[in-house]
Amino acid sequence: MFMTEKVYLHQITTDMILGKYSFGVGDRFSHEGKAQLSALIEAAGKYPFEFTPVWNKSNREHQIIGTEPTDTRREADDAVRSLGYSKPYFVDADHINMKNVDRFIGASDFFTIDVADYIGQKADSGSIDRFVESNLKYSGTLAIPGIETPFSVDRALLETLAGKYLYAAQEAGRIYRHIADRKGTGNFVTEVSMDEVDSPQTPIEIFFILSALAQEQIPAQTIAPKFTGRFNKGVDYVGDTRQFEKEFREDLLVIDYAVKEFGLPEGLKLSIHSGSDKFSIYPIMGRLIRQYDKGIHIKTAGTTWLEENIGLAMADKKALELAKRIAISALSRMEELCIPYSTVIDINPAKLPTAEQIASWSGEEYARTLRHNLKDPLYNPDFRQLVHVSYKIAAELSNEFYAALERNPEVVASQVKENILDRHIARLFS
Repeated sequence: MFMTEKVYLHQITTDMILGKYSFGVGDRFSHEGKAQLSALIEAAGKYPFEFTPVWNKSNREHQIIGTEPTDTRREADDAVRSLGYSKPYFVDADHINMKNVDRFIGASDFFTIDVADYIGQKADSGSIDRFVESNLKYSGTLAIPGIETPFSVDRALLETLAGKYLYAAQEAGRIYRHIADRKGTGNFVTEVSMDEVDSPQTPIEIFFILSALAQEQIPAQTIAPKFTGRFNKGVDYVGDTRQFEKEFREDLLVIDYAVKEFGLPEGLKLSIHSGSDKFSIYPIMGRLIRQYDKGIHIKTAGTTWLEENIGLAMADKKALELAKRIAISALSRMEELCIPYSTVIDINPAKLPTAEQIASWSGEEYARTLRHNLKDPLYNPDFRQLVHVSYKIAAELSNEFYAALERNPEVVASQVKENILDRHIARLFS
């Protein structure tokens, strides 16, 4: 008898509910909270639904910049207080694992449990056997409502998927229970992330991954899978948009079916990591979530730092020179800066501007080269990706960088707000 079969008989519930449409408004340097929140407030006035803000910042980003999770919490709380915001909001411990989760326990109420590193590690044979036996009822032809072609399932497939994903699901369970023991069950939102891997998960893999997460009794409200194509930082989607549309549609339908089959939270939705600036697939996602009445969580973490640079370039001369100095330094430190992000960037050094070119730019030229406007002949996606990963240099110049932000709050905030409202939300929901 499969010991956790009760998972399929009872709803896995949670007290803290994430909104249907939520945005991960990450902020490397914790200065744009009010601009980010004001964009979401204004969006709620334009569209017939709310947008839940989630301030997210990873352990890696905290380490590089020298900040603490309490800094992110303070930024969120200050923005909410300043704007008189009375709706739910969250602070996300982004991409955490058992090694660093304790650092976030006090400040966070949203935890992105990253199990990508555990995919492919094998669970013990007893666990695999129990997982296979519990899912043999899906053997044969598995027809999921709305998906045209049924899936073929047999014992061999279940054994393969268990060998690939079960240990990762168990690790997610261990981390979830660790958090729950300290914060109390139902006092935080749980996301499970497996996007930072080489191979995408297919819809049938997602189905059985959700089965494994249900066995662990994880009340996941969002899941971040790896899709076909490239989700490079800060630039548009690279890949076959028709294939993405097929995967995204089928994932929505698989999640809907899995929620009913496994008793997972009813609001379970897809989370799109590195979701900033994926403009070519935003209309696809927006159309499909409306068609199937589903929610979505989009993380736009590094975009704020890019918009800050654009704002500084358009501000005073001293701020422009600082922005150019950071970019020039990044050219000579590219390998060092890119290593932590090797799976989510594709920079062609031959297409980067030279140090001499950057030094000669006006503020307008710098801003147009960095701003993600595909119609602008000056826009350079390779330069944008390089600046995206160069925030370490700004952190090394923190006194100077913070002073520049604080001298020019309005021009910087206007870029941050416009980016969220006009280039992201408008493309997704118009």
